[in-house]
Amino acid sequence: MHPLKRALEYKGSNEFTRSELVGILSFSLKLMDVKSAKELIERAIVDGIIEEVSGKLVINEALLEEMEGEEDLLEEMLSHISKSLGWDKEDVLDGINAMRERYGDLDEKVLAYLFGMSKGVDMSRFKDRIDV
Repeated sequence: MHPLKRALEYKGSNEFTRSELVGILSFSLKLMDVKSAKELIERAIVDGIIEEVSGKLVINEALLEEMEGEEDLLEEMLSHISKSLGWDKEDVLDGINAMRERYGDLDEKVLAYLFGMSKGVDMSRFKDRIDV
């Protein structure tokens, strides 16, 4: 499930202050660190998923639903990596976030693919399904 959808479900509203959304993603739901949450919000604004209205961040739920199919692939990749390594998904996400610091702002699915490969996981079934 997309982190923004989890934040929507957590709050029960599609309107957030910037600091509130960062706090929910980072501390309440423990989905990512603060830097990654801020980057996710900025990407979502650029992609049109979040719109800034009168100092509030408003999540476009319809557009977010369209992106869910892409996130299902990321979830599938996370599950495959975690099962292959015997790790929790949170540990896999931590590893992916560490790779983001090293490689910059690559797509999460690409980072997950690279992370799995770097740990010796067979990621061949995902090769043709990610946008590079």
